[in-house]
Order: sequence, then structure tokens, then C-alpha cells
Amino acid sequence: IAIVDEAGAVSWEHPIRDIHDLHVLPNGNILFQTSWTQLLEMNPAGETLWSYDAGQMNGNEGKRVEVHAFQRLANGLTMIAESGTRRIIEVDRHGVLHKEVALKVDHPDAHRDTRMARKLLNGHYLVCHEADQAVREYDLNGQVVWEYKTGAEVYGATRLRNGNTLIGNGGGHNVIEVNAKGEVVWSIEEKELPGIQLAWVTTVEELPNGHFMIGNCHAGPDQPQIIELTREKEVVWRFNNFEVFGNAMPCSRVF
Repeated sequence: IAIVDEAGAVSWEHPIRDIHDLHVLPNGNILFQTSWTQLLEMNPAGETLWSYDAGQMNGNEGKRVEVHAFQRLANGLTMIAESGTRRIIEVDRHGVLHKEVALKVDHPDAHRDTRMARKLLNGHYLVCHEADQAVREYDLNGQVVWEYKTGAEVYGATRLRNGNTLIGNGGGHNVIEVNAKGEVVWSIEEKELPGIQLAWVTTVEELPNGHFMIGNCHAGPDQPQIIELTREKEVVWRFNNFEVFGNAMPCSRVF
């Protein structure tokens, strides 16, 4: 994992084994994972300020657990989506469990139960279920209040300011915007952008200017790993640093 400026210079980096999520917090600290179970908050000086081992804490001893998404909440708790145990939890800085929500999983797999998950402004959880090929919104009681079947092993989803859901459709090699009725209202397909081929589409992000940031993983050395795109499907910016990140760069954040 590394922080890279617009010129490609690395200003901070840390070795990892596995990673599917990362955040730069408002205080400048980095919230990330070094493995499927170990989460860290580290400052830019390299000091670890918080850690959590999902394989050992809150009843997970001896169980196969993988974490593919997490989020620092406004109240200071950390939301963690656990595959294997098929739940979302919220823990404090001491690892104390404050909330637990069971997830609906039709095809249980400790590596594929979940991918990107986010707590929404309405308090609900938006969760990508890779093996189920579905994006589900859960209320605070764990009831599914919205679902979209993606038709492919899905990685990323974010709720847009207009209320629609933008989906990075992983193995579908595309990005789709879906409204509350489940209708696709906008999309980018695998070979629609000139000179760019979408591979395993991962993180999706809506920028303040209304553009979309799209993660393009496993695309090879000649394809961008991140793309900034307008609604008019114009490529504003592309990022490719194969030397540093190789062919497996699943997650990114712009700040």
C-alpha cells in the first residue's frame, strides 16, 4: 500500500500481504489491512495507533474469517464486514463490540461472502456479495430493504448523491448505475472507452465534481489501474504504476 502523488512519486508505503480496502482519515492517518484479518491505523510517520485482529476477537477464535471491507464511522467506531462469519460488526478503539448485524448469504464462502461494504448516511449498510452476485442494502436490524442482482461476481458499490447506486461489477467487466427500481440508467462496458479495456472492475467513487473514479484491477501493464470518468464518458485522468503495484491493485482512494 502506498500514497502516490499526481507525478507518481511515493510519499508513504507499507508492506502488506492482502488488501481489499483502505482509507485516509480526516486526521491524515491511514486505515488499512495487512492481511485478511489484521487491520491497522497508522500515521504518516509509520506509528501504529490502532489495530484489530478479526481472526481472534469477538468470538472468532478458531474460525475462518476474512475481512474485505471496513470503515471508520463518524462516532469513532469502526465498521468491519466479516466473510466466513457473515456479519457486520462495529467496534470501538478497544475492540469492544457495539453492534452486530447478520448478513444474508446464499452461497457461503469465507473468501467470497462480501467485498466492498459501506454504512450509508441513513444508517443502513450497502454490501457487495461476490459469490451471490448481488448488492444488498440492510437496515439497522439486518433486514434486506433493497437488492440488485448483478449477473457477475461483484466487487464495489457506492450510493450516489442522486440516490442511485454505482456498481463496479467485478467479473462483469463493467460499471453500472442502478436506480431504486433496479433499472440500469447508465453504464460503461468492457471495451466502450477508446484504448481502455475494463478488467476486474473494483472500487467506484463519486468525486465532488460529479466525476467517477473506477478501479481497474488485473488489467495488465498497458491498461490504467484507475480511471476518472465524466458522465459523458470522457476520460479525464488515468493512473498506471505497474512497477509499484503490479497486476493486483484492487482498491484505491483519491484525497
